[in-house]
Amino acid sequence: MIWFDLDMPKSALFFIPIIRELNVRGEKTIITTREGPGYTEVVELLRLYDIPFYSRGRFGGADIADKLRESISRTHHLVSHVLKHDVTKLVCLISVDANRTAFGLGIPIINFCDMPLADFGMDLSKTLPQARLTLPLSNKIFHPYMIPRELFTRFVMEEHSILTYHFLDAYMWLKDFVPDRSFYEDFLAEHHLDPSRPTIVIREEEFKASYVQHRYPLLYKGMHRLKKKIAANFVIIPRYEVKPLKKEFPFATVVEKKFVVQHVLAFADLFVGGGGTMNSEACFFGTPTISTRSFICHYDKLLIDHGLMVRANTVDDLVALSIQLLGQRIDSKGFFDAMELNLDHILNEIISTK
Repeated sequence: MIWFDLDMPKSALFFIPIIRELNVRGEKTIITTREGPGYTEVVELLRLYDIPFYSRGRFGGADIADKLRESISRTHHLVSHVLKHDVTKLVCLISVDANRTAFGLGIPIINFCDMPLADFGMDLSKTLPQARLTLPLSNKIFHPYMIPRELFTRFVMEEHSILTYHFLDAYMWLKDFVPDRSFYEDFLAEHHLDPSRPTIVIREEEFKASYVQHRYPLLYKGMHRLKKKIAANFVIIPRYEVKPLKKEFPFATVVEKKFVVQHVLAFADLFVGGGGTMNSEACFFGTPTISTRSFICHYDKLLIDHGLMVRANTVDDLVALSIQLLGQRIDSKGFFDAMELNLDHILNEIISTK
């Protein structure tokens, strides 16, 4: 049985096509995840896409001591859970808890990693804590083409165990996705938004993640400034708790339930994001995209270099760029059409790992 630990929203989106195809091939899979107060997005996604799962352990929040305690507790729960099932290998996006469990139980580990550093260079001092704790334990590492292969060899991996794929991660679940204009219009109507106004979609940075130092104010201050400059529908896709966002942005629609957000991203007039996944998705659809992330990783740099995304470093930048880019569609088709997704190769490598 192939074990997938899906501990973040992106891992659910990325692995659902893989899990489904493995099941079609007759491979048995088991999925674990985590949740907690203000952190329910992964389980909501899995329910939305009708993927059976076991919730084991909790998200540790922003405090590093709480993160460690919850990680230790979750590892304990995962050990008990895995021992009840005939698990033959682990597949995940560098999930620390799952890697600790699998390594301790002698289970082969297949890690996928599109962000080993909080940077786009080769400086290992900027390595994500998750990468430090997982990559050296891997039997195989899959990584996207924009990250130098040499970077992974510095984690003491055998050269033949490092496998490169030639697409941006979001391409995995967007390649065959067809956005629905009527879904977008129904979304506006459901939330009592004015269809004659432009729509700006906003996503916070992962400020509770271990690789982000604190809650940076750029995006939050920028939204208040933009409200005074642009008559628009402001739609916030929350990452954590909803209530604080509603209080801070009474003029915005803070979406409370999980939905297929890609339909809205595809037709929005502007996307402003502090993370990575939705930024990539917005770029895929040619939606003008502004990154307010506190760092630039390898795939951020790729999107910026190809003119699909711009970065705002200050509130003034964010306001000026938003006014400039609002409604200006970007031709991203050639960039994404050049990507190659060899799903059979990925599946075969997973199945053959022993």
